[in-house]
Amino acid sequence: MAVIIQTQPNISGIDVAVNRRYVYLISAIAALGGVLFGFDLVIISGTVPFFTKYFQLDEIRTGWAVGCINLGAAFGALIGGKLSDTLGRKKLLMGCAVLFALTGVGTGWAGSFPLFVTFRMLSGGAVGAAALVCPMYVAEISPAPIRGQMVSFYQLSIVIGILLAYLSNYLLLNAGVNNWRWMFSTQSVPSLLFFVGLFFVAESPRWLIRKKRLPEAIAVLTRIGGQTYATAEAYQIRASFTQETQESVGDLFRKDLWPIVFIGIVVAVFSQAVGQNSLFSYAPDLFRQAGMAQDFAFLQSIIIGVINFIFTFIAIGTIDRIGRKKLLQYGSMLLCLDALALSAAFYWQLPGNWVLVFVLGFIAIYSATLGPVTWVALSEIFPNRIRGNAMALATLALWITNFFTTASFPVMKQYWGLPVTFGFHAIVCLAYFLFIWVRMPETKGKSLEEIEAELTRS
Repeated sequence: MAVIIQTQPNISGIDVAVNRRYVYLISAIAALGGVLFGFDLVIISGTVPFFTKYFQLDEIRTGWAVGCINLGAAFGALIGGKLSDTLGRKKLLMGCAVLFALTGVGTGWAGSFPLFVTFRMLSGGAVGAAALVCPMYVAEISPAPIRGQMVSFYQLSIVIGILLAYLSNYLLLNAGVNNWRWMFSTQSVPSLLFFVGLFFVAESPRWLIRKKRLPEAIAVLTRIGGQTYATAEAYQIRASFTQETQESVGDLFRKDLWPIVFIGIVVAVFSQAVGQNSLFSYAPDLFRQAGMAQDFAFLQSIIIGVINFIFTFIAIGTIDRIGRKKLLQYGSMLLCLDALALSAAFYWQLPGNWVLVFVLGFIAIYSATLGPVTWVALSEIFPNRIRGNAMALATLALWITNFFTTASFPVMKQYWGLPVTFGFHAIVCLAYFLFIWVRMPETKGKSLEEIEAELTRS
């Protein structure tokens, strides 16, 4: 049956009766990709002392082992945008789920260091593509009044993945000489759950309209918000594609689009440069350096995961009221102060309890602000016609930054010391605060098409 939309609906006057149960269901399933994201990145934190001993690694090769996943993720982000536009959001995520499952086992049972790194980088490819597509998909399928909340659930799923990884590491700590191998292998369980769940989600209506599959898009939009909402939303989406030409990566640097793309890249880069990677990836090592026993250090890592989980709900509850810009401002300034406190704690060699307090404070602030808001901002600010390529470029920058911050931490710790390392993170946080204050637009409560019209006009 053909669906024809000829006149512009008055979308501003529409009272959307959102089918929240359906939106929550598909968003939750898509967000399982975030569980794998968090799990895959953090599972290595508990394995570091064991695989470094097994492969006889020095500090530089240890940094490479921990950080190499981010180069794989950068490649996944690079090709993920194009693949998501070609195959669709849903099919790409299913491929990522399969790759997650295979590489978890491959990493765990690698017999040589080069093979270990190869599987970690392949796993990173799945992380990078999923990290690009999951928030983009959730943003495209969620109505504007609850979009910030829905995309924030993606960060919550990352947090759940981090917590599960810490818990898994703790439970397998005394599993024998192969404990680190089993730690990596547990990644396959959530991967298979993600794959099965994706059979129950719809394709993105924006992708369907772009592929001239309007009846299917209308059916999805109607189930989300009713017939009137579907008609109005479909009109806006089609209008945003009216001027569309075959976009290439080079078009992102056009004079009218580059200022928007630049903001997205900076948001992505600073989200990984403020210092949280040092805490997530090396938490047990930091606590041991502060004088805690190994078992206790692993237990403290679980506490980090719990704090991360709890404080993400603050962002979910406030992002559509306070707004994206203010949360990024508050978060970056508070992180600056906390990084300075960590620097002072290690400089004056304060008791381990103080280190724990400042680490938990840093994680709490990041979880309530920068963590969730970054993915919301990136999923919103790019115009429909360039969203795939722009998200790919921004997440490519994100993963390259993640690689350098993660891989450099053992080296910085050895040659600079922890006080200088966390002092450097404080400076980065301050720079981010100033950028958000000057350049970041506010996008709360606006449809993706309204945001596009506003940013391309300015």
